[in-house]
Amino acid sequence: MSDPPLRIAITGASGYIAGRLIRQLWESGSVSYILATDIRPPSIQFSDKVEFASWDVTESSPDIFSSHRIDTVIHLAYILNPARRKTWAKRVNVVGNDNVLRASREAGVKHVVYLSSTSVYGAHADNPALLTETDPVRPVEGFQYSQDKIAAESRLSEFAARNPESIVTILRTCPVMGPSANNFIANAFKKPILPAIGSADPPMQFLHEDDLVLTLARCLKLRPRGVYNLAGDGTICWSEIVSMMECPLIRLPAPAWYFLTSAAWNLRLQSDSPACGLDFIRYRWTASAEKLKAELGIEFRHTSRSAWESYTTTVTDRLE
Repeated sequence: MSDPPLRIAITGASGYIAGRLIRQLWESGSVSYILATDIRPPSIQFSDKVEFASWDVTESSPDIFSSHRIDTVIHLAYILNPARRKTWAKRVNVVGNDNVLRASREAGVKHVVYLSSTSVYGAHADNPALLTETDPVRPVEGFQYSQDKIAAESRLSEFAARNPESIVTILRTCPVMGPSANNFIANAFKKPILPAIGSADPPMQFLHEDDLVLTLARCLKLRPRGVYNLAGDGTICWSEIVSMMECPLIRLPAPAWYFLTSAAWNLRLQSDSPACGLDFIRYRWTASAEKLKAELGIEFRHTSRSAWESYTTTVTDRLE
């Protein structure tokens, strides 16, 4: 006997990944209903399966899932951009996560999928070639996004322990790229110059947006428990990334770049990142996705390089 069709809630539904996921799921016979929540409606045209509900996750709404008979939650509402208002970002990333879990508990949700980040491992000089799910989380000091992700993961683990009938899947993904990429990381590469830290040229990973959507859909079907890394096969060096964007690369000693970036951040001359963000282009933080592939039978269609190339080709075409 087959399982009944899923009734899914997706938070952060106006984001570009959520939009792609909604389009795929409404065509699936295994999904009967999608509740799309965000502070503003998605730009995509809805199907009859999709209903929008305005919800700021920083505000408690314990009955939002129960009133729509939701059995599965995909939590994609978070702040990626480095924030000067750290309290506000934490309210979205951590308090918002707590509110989603509270609503999930009230509704007796059977499966929660949370999108985390490989940045929780931190970018460090002593990182191994490939980080695995058994490696400790070591966020870069002062990099709030990673710290918030770790706090949210901790709450999810507590939720799973207290609600063993509910399955929790945590997906730690590297930066997501592709032709439709529209996020803070993608936009950061459109600057007039990009930095290089001394002689450092670390390998980087990217996950194609299509592979992320397919993985999310696969998780809904198989309902795996625990933490999984997501990263495209192979790597591409920082210097190659910048070269493909045809952007000048300015190499300075580490102390100079950290001083200049910190000063510009503190004086509000730039809002890209505090100085600690430079660690991510100084040290490697590449992760292994072998656990995901082995347990879920997933093979990504794109490598890290092709994911990046698909983005740069789109950007170049727009400029021509």
